[in-house]
Amino acid sequence: MAALPLVRVALLVAFSVFLTLVLGFGLPSVLNIFARYCGFPEASVTESIVLLYALFVLYVAMPRLPRGTVTVEGKAVLITGCDTGFGLALAKHFHKLGFTVFAGCLFKDGEGAKELESLHSEKLKVLQLDVCSEEQVSEALQVLTAGLDEPEKGLWAVVNNAGISTFGEVEFTTMDTYKQVSEVNLWGTIRVTKAFLPLIRRAKGRVVNIASMYGRMGNALRSPYCVSKYGVEAFSDCLRYEMKAWGVKVSVVEPGNFIVATGILTRDIVTTTAEKLWKEAPPGVQEDYGKGHFEQYMALMRSYCNSGQREIEPVLDDITDAITSKCPYTRYNPMEPHWWIRMQIMTHLPAAISDRLYF
Repeated sequence: MAALPLVRVALLVAFSVFLTLVLGFGLPSVLNIFARYCGFPEASVTESIVLLYALFVLYVAMPRLPRGTVTVEGKAVLITGCDTGFGLALAKHFHKLGFTVFAGCLFKDGEGAKELESLHSEKLKVLQLDVCSEEQVSEALQVLTAGLDEPEKGLWAVVNNAGISTFGEVEFTTMDTYKQVSEVNLWGTIRVTKAFLPLIRRAKGRVVNIASMYGRMGNALRSPYCVSKYGVEAFSDCLRYEMKAWGVKVSVVEPGNFIVATGILTRDIVTTTAEKLWKEAPPGVQEDYGKGHFEQYMALMRSYCNSGQREIEPVLDDITDAITSKCPYTRYNPMEPHWWIRMQIMTHLPAAISDRLYF
């Protein structure tokens, strides 16, 4: 195991050198061929590299181009998972923008719900909403419909934000854990969407599903979470195809690492989860893997507790664009550059290459 980081570094350096050579020598030739085909003068090596860099700047560095903004007046938004993190911040943010906000909270007497209720606003209503409960989703639908100023105009947007996370290698993870994570992240998203979709269709509104970068690429120790978020991605794509005829826009937001900003993973959580994983693992698995191997990975998880972006504004900005832009994007990627690059490599290059680079 000790030699693995050195091998990884060597592979990354070799890949970088290879990519540099390809861009330095191969790209100009390709551009020259393309230029001749189109009847343009042949481009020099310098012009080719400048063009490539200009395109890179346009794609990555430039701010989002304006695409028109919808009128906020008279529009309502439902947000799930408003107890903490993204959901709590979103509820306050959209209320500030002038939307009527229905904030679904798992604990209506919890700190997050109390903070929202303390605003004493008629345009911010807290709902008891466990996305795993058919009964609570149905009751929330009734309360929301009754609370709309003009129910016949429908609900402008639903943000499926409620979610949970966990970690653990496959053989240490129980089937109950897989079911629990997917029940919230995947089936909860589908359950809420199906319940409120008639109101969304009536408004020709928006469905915004919060997935993750782990809905596009897998990772060791994260299979329960990845399975659920891959499902959210697939559901969102299918829903988008179906809703096009109704004028409903469906967007997926794929946040990167926001552990510090949201507090979703702490050392106490890692310790509690680690104890549970080891205790519930079959004796044969404990013996084969060994305590040393297990503790090594738990130390890795503890090291993640202070990682990631410290502000959640990138996520808020992307969700706001998905709800207020006249032409929202299909996918948003609020994440640090190195995670974005990793996601592109893992989703576009052959697995043999990405596996060598990252695992």
